[in-house]
Amino acid sequence: MARLLEDLFLDTLRDVYFAEQKIFATLPEMEQVASNAQLKSALRKHLDETKVHVTRLEAIFNVIGAEPEAKTCDAILGITDEAAEIMEEYHNSPALDAGLLAAAQAVEHYEMSRYGTLRTWALELGYEEAAEILQTTLNEEEAADLALTTIAISVVNRNAEGNVEPVVEDSDGKSSDLPAVGSFS
Repeated sequence: MARLLEDLFLDTLRDVYFAEQKIFATLPEMEQVASNAQLKSALRKHLDETKVHVTRLEAIFNVIGAEPEAKTCDAILGITDEAAEIMEEYHNSPALDAGLLAAAQAVEHYEMSRYGTLRTWALELGYEEAAEILQTTLNEEEAADLALTTIAISVVNRNAEGNVEPVVEDSDGKSSDLPAVGSFS
C-alpha cells in the first residue's frame, strides 16, 4: 500500500508530539544551570509555552480524528543529548550560557522547521483548523528564537568571551560586529 501525504503528516505530528514532551522534560534542567537571568527567564517562558504546545498538538490529533501518540524523534534526542553534554562539559564555565543558548536555538530551529512543514501540509490536506493552530505555535517558536538571539547578542556571547562590557551601539543603533541573523555566526 502506498503511503501518502496524510500518513506523512500524521507521522510527523507524532514526531513533534514526542519532541515537545522531551523538550518539556529537558528545559527545567537547562534553566537550573543557566546563570544569566534573561536566559533563565526565556527558558522558563518557553517551558510554559511548551506545555501549551503539547495541548495544542493533542487538539490537532482530535481535529483530524487520530489518537495522540508519540513517535520517537531521533533529531530531538540528538539535540537534547548535545545540551546535556554542554551542561556537563561547561559546568561553571563562562561559556555555559552560550552553549545553552545554542542548544535552545537548535531546538527552536527544529521546531520551526517541523511546525512550518506541518502547517503547509495541513493546508494541502484541507485541515484549516489544524493549520491555524500550527501557525500560532510557529509564531511562538519564531518569537522565542528571536528572544534567544537578542539575549545572545546583548550579553551571553560577550560573557562567554570573557568580556562583560555591554555592546556599544553606533549612532544608528547598530554594532558592526554583531551577526545579521542568529546568535552564532
